Amino acid sequence: MATVTTEAAGTPVTDVEHEQSFLRKYVFSTDHKVIGVQFLITSLLFLLFGGLLALLIRWQIAAPGEPIPLIGGLFPEAMAPSGIMLPEFYNSLVTMHGTFMVFFAIMPLLVGVFANFLIPLQIGARDMAFPRLNMASFWLAFAAGLIMLAGFLVEGGAAGAGWTSYAPLSANPEYTGVSLGQQLWCVSLVVLGLSSIAGSVNYITTVINNRAEGMTWFRLPLSVWSLFITAILALLALPILSGAVIMLLFDQTLGTQFFLQSGGGQPLLWQHLFWFFGHPEVYILILPAMGIASEVIANGSRKPIFGYKSMVFAMVAISFLGFIVWGHHMFQSGMNPTLGTSFMISTLVIAVPSAIKTFNWMGTMWRGNIQLRTSNLFGIGFVMLFVIGGLSGIYMASTPVDVYIHDTYYIVAHIHYVLFGGSLFAIFAGIYYWFPKMFGRMMSETVGKIHFALTFVFFNLAFLPMHEVGLGGMMRRIYDASNYQYLQDMQGLNEFISWSALGLFLVGLIFAGNFIYGMLWGEEAEANPWNANTLEWQTPSPAKHGNWVTLPTVYHGAYEYSHPEVSDKDWLAQNERPEVVTPYEGEPEGAGSTDVAPAGAG
Repeated sequence: MATVTTEAAGTPVTDVEHEQSFLRKYVFSTDHKVIGVQFLITSLLFLLFGGLLALLIRWQIAAPGEPIPLIGGLFPEAMAPSGIMLPEFYNSLVTMHGTFMVFFAIMPLLVGVFANFLIPLQIGARDMAFPRLNMASFWLAFAAGLIMLAGFLVEGGAAGAGWTSYAPLSANPEYTGVSLGQQLWCVSLVVLGLSSIAGSVNYITTVINNRAEGMTWFRLPLSVWSLFITAILALLALPILSGAVIMLLFDQTLGTQFFLQSGGGQPLLWQHLFWFFGHPEVYILILPAMGIASEVIANGSRKPIFGYKSMVFAMVAISFLGFIVWGHHMFQSGMNPTLGTSFMISTLVIAVPSAIKTFNWMGTMWRGNIQLRTSNLFGIGFVMLFVIGGLSGIYMASTPVDVYIHDTYYIVAHIHYVLFGGSLFAIFAGIYYWFPKMFGRMMSETVGKIHFALTFVFFNLAFLPMHEVGLGGMMRRIYDASNYQYLQDMQGLNEFISWSALGLFLVGLIFAGNFIYGMLWGEEAEANPWNANTLEWQTPSPAKHGNWVTLPTVYHGAYEYSHPEVSDKDWLAQNERPEVVTPYEGEPEGAGSTDVAPAGAG
């Protein structure tokens, strides 16, 4: 059997620490790992805030007309004298919940955290290509979040035109939907767009230029591929949103009429611009999750990823098709039926590469040595719930079906199965998996498994019944369902959903406790506790500033688990190689003497 050598494999930084002040090292840091952790802490706080807004929404739906404890004191303008929530405040809750969850929680958790932390480590680089720009991207995102929060403190309250801010409601200063809070919503998203564009330029440049010797394109981990493709999507899509938001802000403040029909503008122009960004945004929120799931599932199955190249090409296909399906959000807008049919067909086609990835994850797990760690449980949960959301999305793409369920709670259920059951489950998988590398300590596996089990149960209890409520005709953003006779029969189901949502929120507090305890007092982590192949696990936990003294050399792909030529372990790090490798089938004699099979072989 072959032995393994690490000659010229690279030397990680172990004892070298730069003398820096606390502010320079942890606040205004240019170290990509610190910036990733900054995004993580900030985004988790915004996730908590978005969850609190969701509970207020569910309170109003489950108990319309009932006073809400404490909220009247915090937001006196939000309540009637009797303590009942005002409709205007309810509109703000719906708007800000969607905004914070999409723009300030899920997107920075997936891209800001994992792109910053993983890309340089996994490609064998010392840092991002532009460290100072990287620091600026975080502080721009942080400032954008504060500007959005300020909407709750200004006269007129936070934005209330929905998280999509459809014109003319969001554009006409005479409407109650336009307030200083709505203007702050626009300013915040412009600042956030600058942050995301700066980050995307950095990620793309780093992956192209800073890969270690031997790290060819098809030796990149799938997590890097997903983040690289996501950065390209963001770089192309976010300027569209920024331009549209600036036009909307001008309509609100300068008297322009881009989206006001009374002045020759087109309200539907806003929808086209928003969704031309908005549907690629869906894949900005799911492609990194797919990459994380691939890492976690391959490691947890102790098998090479099934069909590595097909996974890469599927992500490329998803990103391309994601740009040409935006019109399926607008089937009810009166578009030409022929155009609607083209959007319907392209939306159905996008299910093909998504299905390829799903079957590849199943192929990876098939007959694998499954390790039921918390990270792998969340990774498998991601696949299960994303399939449910994806399947509902397939027949929602059919125009006749969409006519019936458009703007109902069926759509709410669908997007939460994709973005909570999908993206957030993958985020939890990634946090549990890379937590030892981030903080040098371990989270509790027992508490983590409890967190997974309860999250899986309460998530389905909260969102699966929403399909039934939506099919029953309940429109989203309804303030008081008891006003409608046909909805009163579903009030019991709405109360059940609200109690389940409360349980889901409380389970999140279990994660918060495990996270904080692990970060401060958890068991010290080994350099490679999961016996993983990718380069970040070949550095100490946590990795030091600069990552490497000598940059590593990469000899093969990222998924050489259970390699047939390595007898003493079931993994082979990318910077290791067997001294002698038997040629694989189809290779000429001697072809395997200096390299091992590409990722996915064997």
